[in-house]
Amino acid sequence: MTTQLILAALAGIATIVVLIVWLKIHPFLSLMAGAAVMAVAAGVPYTHVFTSFTAGLGETLAGVGLLITLGSIIGTLLIASGGADQIVDTIMAKTPAKRLPWAMALIAFIVGIPLFFEVGIVILIPVVMFAARRAKLPAVLLGIPALAGLSALHGLVPPHPGPLIAIDSLNANLGMTLGFGLIVAVPCVIISGPLLGKVMARWVPIPAPDRYAVQENSEGEGKRPSFGTSIFVVLLPVLLMLARTVVEMMGQEGSGFGTVLVFIGTPLIALTITTVVAMFLFGFLLSKTRDEVNSLVGSSFGPIAGVLLIVGAGGGFKQTLVDSGIADQIAQIMSDAALPPLFAGWLVAVLIRLATGSATVATITASGIMAPIAAGLSAPETALMVLAIGSGSVFLSHVNDAGFWMVKEYFGMTVGQTFKTWSLMETTLSVVGLVSVLLLNLVV
Repeated sequence: MTTQLILAALAGIATIVVLIVWLKIHPFLSLMAGAAVMAVAAGVPYTHVFTSFTAGLGETLAGVGLLITLGSIIGTLLIASGGADQIVDTIMAKTPAKRLPWAMALIAFIVGIPLFFEVGIVILIPVVMFAARRAKLPAVLLGIPALAGLSALHGLVPPHPGPLIAIDSLNANLGMTLGFGLIVAVPCVIISGPLLGKVMARWVPIPAPDRYAVQENSEGEGKRPSFGTSIFVVLLPVLLMLARTVVEMMGQEGSGFGTVLVFIGTPLIALTITTVVAMFLFGFLLSKTRDEVNSLVGSSFGPIAGVLLIVGAGGGFKQTLVDSGIADQIAQIMSDAALPPLFAGWLVAVLIRLATGSATVATITASGIMAPIAAGLSAPETALMVLAIGSGSVFLSHVNDAGFWMVKEYFGMTVGQTFKTWSLMETTLSVVGLVSVLLLNLVV
């Protein structure tokens, strides 16, 4: 029976890999097909092949999907109001040229909290290229720190989809994971960003592409929110969720004030509050009409439809893993192998990331596999398991990852140059993330 279940898991994962990598099928349909193959191979009657899948999909969208949607609304309002431009312009105006790589990392770190990775690239890379042309610096010198900041936040810090999925699958404490994630992200960004970028700029000393030579920063003309207002909205959900964690760690959740903080620090409530605040500060107070604000809110849904479907399908795949008994069997094998749980979670995510090219699929699958092991861990260890899996999920982006081609085209690099910069940066970030998680585990 054990052999059958292991083979079923391999068949399901292999199906996903073949469909995504070789046949270029959309990850949603690939995950759905992989779950069906795995269920049948595990002995589930064909009449119930999607029973666990649909249950997992619904449960995941009910929990994680709402948070992703609210995060998208906040990000859209931040961009449309000029708030993102205000953060970027303010930091750049106060930074000498030699400190620009560090400024880019800081900008990406701040802006990357509420924005999806792809959206962050679209916003920041043109700014990076314009700054590189203006300062006569290699594109990689400023670009790698910005990419490192975006990637670290994407893999480690909620409300990004990957960490939220892992938190949901492993029943981790969101506030604790967020706090640990910010701590782990700092060395990841510093080492794989400004420090490594300085070396890479000597290997690939290309200038910013010519199309950025005459670019003017005209976005966000007219009334824009202040720097303080923009930063406040970005950090508000983080502060609310961290406040809840502090109250719980102090054992004050039963007090009157503590009860209020625990409530408003609940992820759904924190992001709902931030969404309302963003609508006022980035909309109505900037003289936007109700229809204009509603239009911006509506425009935030389309770009995340695919993300929501992939995340939901991933939840269905994970639930199939669990209900069929496969996750328990793989967890037992991991336990028998005597691998440290945090390293095992990172390794599983790395293998799936290399195979599929998707950080989200890697996080989803690794979380499902590691859930039985996580059930026996303490709350801090479970939070660190989320971060270990998140670190593994960004390992060695290569030709089967859409992000690889996105970066290549934006920077005007060859495939070889992209491997020497972007792929190496992702690998370094992943390893530094694992080391930071293991070190943090020694003191919490």
